[in-house]
Amino acid sequence: MSDPLPPPPVTPPAPAVDLWDAVDDLCAWLDENRPVEGREGLLLRIVKLSEEVGEVAEAVIGATGQNPRKGTTHTWDDVRSELCDVAVTALVALRTLSPDAREVFARHLARVTQRSLGAPRRDPSDG
Repeated sequence: MSDPLPPPPVTPPAPAVDLWDAVDDLCAWLDENRPVEGREGLLLRIVKLSEEVGEVAEAVIGATGQNPRKGTTHTWDDVRSELCDVAVTALVALRTLSPDAREVFARHLARVTQRSLGAPRRDPSDG
């Protein structure tokens, strides 16, 4: 792929939403409205990630016009939106498996950051 990605559009700031409060709310809403219970329902929530990743692939193919029969069918905004859907779906699945998803994710992110970047970055608010 030789074409550079276009820069993200300048948009007004989104309203402040706490990530983990939103994940908790989405998880609760899904729990109240799921048609399949138990282990199967849990596994289906995790499998939903595959569907969302497929939608990212479809958007990338559509944004780059890689299907000559269809041409350009998506925008890079569509790709960004689909990537956000993957992130939300993954966090909801994690929350479904772990009531302490916030801590599980923070610990994992710290390990990945340490492994990839070495020493942890200093929090600028620490002075």
